[in-house]
Amino acid sequence: FAIIFRYSLNSSASYCHVVINFLPYFITNVFPKRFIEIIGVFVYYALSRWCHQIPFTAIMFLIGFCIGFCVDRVKPRNILLESSYIWTNIEGELIILIFLPGLLYLDSFNIDIHLFLQSFLQLVVFAFPMVLGGTALTALVAYYIFPYGWSFDLCMTFGSILSATDPVAVAVLLNELGAPPRLKMHISGESLMNDGSAVVFYTIFSSRFFYEFGLDGIGEEIGWGKGFALFFRLAFGGAAIGLAFGIGTVFILFHLDRRLSGEDSVIQVVTTISAAYLSFFTSEILAHCSGIIAVLFCGVTVKAFGETLLNNLQLTHHFWEITEHLLNALLFALGGSVWGEIIGDQTYTEGQGRLFARQDWG
Repeated sequence: FAIIFRYSLNSSASYCHVVINFLPYFITNVFPKRFIEIIGVFVYYALSRWCHQIPFTAIMFLIGFCIGFCVDRVKPRNILLESSYIWTNIEGELIILIFLPGLLYLDSFNIDIHLFLQSFLQLVVFAFPMVLGGTALTALVAYYIFPYGWSFDLCMTFGSILSATDPVAVAVLLNELGAPPRLKMHISGESLMNDGSAVVFYTIFSSRFFYEFGLDGIGEEIGWGKGFALFFRLAFGGAAIGLAFGIGTVFILFHLDRRLSGEDSVIQVVTTISAAYLSFFTSEILAHCSGIIAVLFCGVTVKAFGETLLNNLQLTHHFWEITEHLLNALLFALGGSVWGEIIGDQTYTEGQGRLFARQDWG
C-alpha cells in the first residue's frame, strides 16, 4: 500500500483513483474495529465514574447487539452497513485464532504459582470430572425438558458449550469480602482450566453428533475407549506442547538479558506474544490437541521460570493488559453483533421454517 500510495502522488488523477478504490476496503475492514475501540473508551469512562457496578463487557455486548440488529433493517445499504455485515460474518476459526491466545495468556501469566501448584489436584478435579458432570446435567435438562427432540449427543454438545463458567462477578465479590487467597485460586484456576476441558468435551460430543448425519468425512463414531483416548490426547498433548513452548520462551528470555537495553525489553515482549499464538496454533491446528491448554501451560511455565528474567516486567504486564482490554471489547461487541443480526434478520424469525419461535424466549 505504501508503494502504491507513493507512486500515486505523481498525478492527482492517479491519487484520486487509488483513494477511491482503496477507501471501501479500508472502511470495510478497519472501521468496525476502530469504532468499537473508541466506543469502549467512552463506555469505560462512564462506567468507572458513575456506574462501576455494571460490567464493561455487558455494555459492549449491548452495543454490538444494536449494530448487528441494524445491519439488515436499515435501508439503503452503504459502505458502513456493509462493513458491519462483514464484521458480523467473520469466520469462527479466525475468531478463535485471534482472540483466545491473547486472552488466555495474561490470565495464566498472572496466576500465583505457589497457590496454583498447591491446589493443582483440586483444580484438575473441578475442571475435568466436575465439568463433565455439569455437561451431563445440562444435557439431561435439554433432553427431557426442552421441546426440540434433540438427540442425546446434541444435548451433550449443548451442555459442553454451557459448562465453562465465567468467574468475573464471583472474583469481584470475593475480593470485596476479603476471601482467602486459596479460595480465590480455586475459582480463578478452575475457570482457567475448564475452558480447555469444555472444548475437549465439545470436540468429542460434537463429533458423535455430526456422525448421526451419515455423511462421509463428517463426524466420527467415538466409543468409550476411543473417547478416553481422544480426551487424553487433547488434554495431555496440549499440556506437553505448552510446556515445550514455555521452556523455549524461557530460554530466549534468558539470552535477552541486557536490562539497560530498551530494545531487548521490547523483543522479550514480542517473544511472549509469539509463544502464546504459536503454541495455540501448533497445538490446535497442527497437532489437533487443545490449544487452550497449551497456552495455559505455556503462560504458567513462563511465569514460574521466566518472570525474573524479564528486563521490564511492567512493560510486559502493561502490554498484555492493553491487549486483553482491546480483545475483550472487540469480542463481546462481536458476539452482540452476531446475536443482533440473528434477531434482526426476519428470515430467522418468520416463516414456516423459522429457527426461533415464541417458546424459545420463555
